[in-house]
Amino acid sequence: MSGATLAGTTELLRFAVRRDRLRLPIWLLAGGALMATQSTSNQTFYRTPEALAAYRASAGSNAASIAFSGPPVGLDTVAGTVAFEISTSLVVLTVLMAMFTTTRHTRADEEAGRTELVRSAQVGRHAPLVAATVLAALACAGMGVAIAAGAALTGLPVQGSVLLGSATASVGLVFTGVTAVCVQLTGVTRGVYGLVGGVLGVSLVVRAIGDITGSGLSWGSPVGWAQATHPWSADRWWPLLLPLAGTSVLVLAARRLLDRRDLGAGLLQPRPGAATAPRQLSSALGLAWRLHRGALAAWAVGISLLGLVYGGLAESVETLIGDNPDAQVFFQTSSTTDLVDAYLGVTLQMTALMVAGYAVSATIRARSEETSGRAEPVLATGVSRLRWLGSHLTVALLGATALLGLGGLATGVSRAVATGDAGAVLRLAGAALGYTPAVWVVAGLAAALVGAVPSAAAPTAWTVFGLLLVITLFAESFDWPGWVGGLSPLARTPTVPAEEWAAPPLLVLGGLAGALLALGLGAFRRRDLTTA
Repeated sequence: MSGATLAGTTELLRFAVRRDRLRLPIWLLAGGALMATQSTSNQTFYRTPEALAAYRASAGSNAASIAFSGPPVGLDTVAGTVAFEISTSLVVLTVLMAMFTTTRHTRADEEAGRTELVRSAQVGRHAPLVAATVLAALACAGMGVAIAAGAALTGLPVQGSVLLGSATASVGLVFTGVTAVCVQLTGVTRGVYGLVGGVLGVSLVVRAIGDITGSGLSWGSPVGWAQATHPWSADRWWPLLLPLAGTSVLVLAARRLLDRRDLGAGLLQPRPGAATAPRQLSSALGLAWRLHRGALAAWAVGISLLGLVYGGLAESVETLIGDNPDAQVFFQTSSTTDLVDAYLGVTLQMTALMVAGYAVSATIRARSEETSGRAEPVLATGVSRLRWLGSHLTVALLGATALLGLGGLATGVSRAVATGDAGAVLRLAGAALGYTPAVWVVAGLAAALVGAVPSAAAPTAWTVFGLLLVITLFAESFDWPGWVGGLSPLARTPTVPAEEWAAPPLLVLGGLAGALLALGLGAFRRRDLTTA
């Protein structure tokens, strides 16, 4: 890279930092808080040698647990259990942050036409890419510091804390490079997310197979490189050389690919469309389904796999924490026989939380269609505004409902295979569907924002979802006042099968969701379209 192609990099980096001055601190705060919560919880649950031995005997030999968490090393210490349980979640969080940050300042800016405007000034060809990757790298380093601080400040050894933070950040660096390459391959933001998500999924699967079989296949995955450091156990630093080398290769490859494409285009050109559209695309609902079906399929695969893991781990719960009084307090039950039902109730609530994320994403998709200018030609035909937005909301609401049922079904199937109780399938699927009104409230709020305050719809909806995430995950652990937890619509839903069905809260949530959806549709019908 010559100096001319990098002209303006410093200014672009400063501008990118200013644009993300609120977004990135939220990511870092979430990572540090997640680490601190896991640390304090494990120090409470496994503070005796007997509790550690029970955990090691159960989780350390459970294939589903190893597939989800990583290699079962260091489980003879509380710190080792923390690394075992939290490292995968921290890696996924960091990868998502790196992917969104890199894409936001590269492909998304090209799609919006901002890069062309910037390049009309004295800005070099490589400057946007370099500024975006440097910002993502700094964010990954910040995430490493936040994780290390969250662990060390809650009493875990400092060296292992720094190593876990560094290992997590190293995976973020690798996926910064992966995202930079994918940005050159496809011409749309959604394509970048799909490619990076696919690489992450393959990395997790390869790592899981390697750890379960002990075949060394884990070394073929960046996630495996990070977990091979074994924080608070062997404390190995040398595996971090692999992600550093991999990141360098990927960033250089992205720069070379950038030189081989036009601005605004990707190296992989989309196929020309058919001369005639199928009959189902002649309606607004058919078009909405066509636009949403790819993302919905990806969410369905992820939710199903998560449900299978949740159900597979249920059998270990009773032997793992059945004699632990602190675990009984956490799951709010005094009987060890109810622990499995309490665990399943909590896991279904986590599934509903993730489906709420899909509901926000699918609802906000209507706003992105509007800002990109694709809604205008559709509305120029005989399609009314209510019909157009209603079609997107219909797919979002029904898709969320289907995901809830699928998550509960997968948990039930996994549970039935382990216990032979076929009734668990329908019971858990029904319990998951009980969260439908709560998830619809989240979608309704996003729809109301799209209709009433379109310019702030996406950031506000995602901020609300972030608050929902924090409340659901941390309200109990941090012993926050009850009214704080009650702000979440998920908390208003009975945690079946641990609790009995109760129709009143579900009816109230359903009415609230209907009011928010009506508000969004009504406001959208009255306002002008905006494309920025």
